[in-house]
Amino acid sequence: MTVEAVRRFLAEKAPDIAVIELESVTATVAQAAEAHGVAPAQIAKTLSLRVGDRPLLIVTSGTTRLDNRKAKAILGGKPRMLNAEEVVEMTGHPIGGVCPFGLPHPLPVYCDLSLQAFAEVVPAAGSINAALRISPQRLAELVGGQWVDICEAPPEG
Repeated sequence: MTVEAVRRFLAEKAPDIAVIELESVTATVAQAAEAHGVAPAQIAKTLSLRVGDRPLLIVTSGTTRLDNRKAKAILGGKPRMLNAEEVVEMTGHPIGGVCPFGLPHPLPVYCDLSLQAFAEVVPAAGSINAALRISPQRLAELVGGQWVDICEAPPEG
């Protein structure tokens, strides 16, 4: 069970952080925001991508979109979203529960600057109903994330 991989990761690296498991499904940004009582932008969504043969993760605010031009420049090639089977193979987590914690193999993790707008963000924790609360800085530190400006600017208003 992938929540267990996240729990093992946290037990070793951040024992003060607990996984929050809910009865409701929180697989989408909207579902997660409602269930956790935060703004959709505060959900830290994890995108599973491949550039050439190199898999990687991008963690960004729930309301931002990847900027293809920035991504190509930062990542050194055009990123391609992975399909559901590839996501599970690469991360060990199902779509809707993907996070940069408890991975079966180390992967490059890029954290978009959009996360820094918040004192606390809510990433998934290995299943469609599990999450945790963490500061963006600590998230990046725990997973060796590199801060990048890789998403489109959020719409104004």
